[in-house]
Amino acid sequence: MYELEELYQEIILEHNKRPRNFRVLDDHTAHAEGNNPMCGDEIEVFLKTEGDHIAALTFQGEGCAISKASASLMTEALTGRSVQEAYAEIDRVMQLLKEKGIEPDLARDGDIAALTGVRKFPARIKCATLAWHALRAALEGQGATSTEE
Repeated sequence: MYELEELYQEIILEHNKRPRNFRVLDDHTAHAEGNNPMCGDEIEVFLKTEGDHIAALTFQGEGCAISKASASLMTEALTGRSVQEAYAEIDRVMQLLKEKGIEPDLARDGDIAALTGVRKFPARIKCATLAWHALRAALEGQGATSTEE
């Protein structure tokens, strides 16, 4: 178990140090800002859809290692997927991070499973879910969201 937790930490640190898709997407079709008032994390999500598919998904912002790594992992996991699949993945990640007793399926969840370590630190769950809330807000045409609720 220790080796798996160590691997998860390495994934989080790597995505924080070298975040994927960390940029403004100039030709985005949707955008939303998310903030976590508890710690000050701020993430902007930029989305470009073509038909029912996510052609591009990027982010930028300031925050802790968990929020930045989560956003980076999200952009890698959902680019090229359908909007319907994105909604299902948002629900899946929220369930993985918030509900005890649900274990990640490494074959299905891939590197996103690394985020489940935050369940040991309830205050960090809002950091990990911030980008996912922002993506839902972008998909639903809302300009902003907060993890305050």
